[in-house]
Amino acid sequence: MQSLFQILMLILDVMWFIIIAHVIMSWLINFQVLNLRQPLVAQIWDGLSRLLEPIYGRIRRILPPMGGLDLAPLLALIGVYALRIILANNAGAFYGAY
Repeated sequence: MQSLFQILMLILDVMWFIIIAHVIMSWLINFQVLNLRQPLVAQIWDGLSRLLEPIYGRIRRILPPMGGLDLAPLLALIGVYALRIILANNAGAFYGAY
């Protein structure tokens, strides 16, 4: 059961870094440090967007319109961190079951 806990924590860590990479890349694109006409940048951006859009889409449906401010990545990060806390606090229950 400990290995399942570690796998879940690893998945949440990877998700955290993917969201952070997407946010930083969006800033770099908006400030024209990165150019989407470059094939590698466009592929990375498209891959990250496709990976995160199902999560962001669900969050955006719940959030009210914010006038161009997208809080979906922030809420996704908070959700990932909350899940880590829940898993860490209940790890003793998982270990005690076996």
